[in-house]
Amino acid sequence: MARGVLIASFGCQPEEAWEILVTVSQHANVKLRTVADAVTAAASGRVPMPQNLQDHLAAAVQAWQATRENGAPG
Repeated sequence: MARGVLIASFGCQPEEAWEILVTVSQHANVKLRTVADAVTAAASGRVPMPQNLQDHLAAAVQAWQATRENGAPG
């Protein structure tokens, strides 16, 4: 479900959404399942995403967008 949230929010492909989630998990040093749960919970309005995960998600999406704009494979 978290991949779907990212796909709908940012227009990325499923593989790119997966890479974004993995990047957030690795950089935040948080289990991937925790990141996915935070993304889906925030998207559904149940609870806000923790600030550290928001920051890492924003950075991962920004990096993905930069590679996409530069024509580099994502």
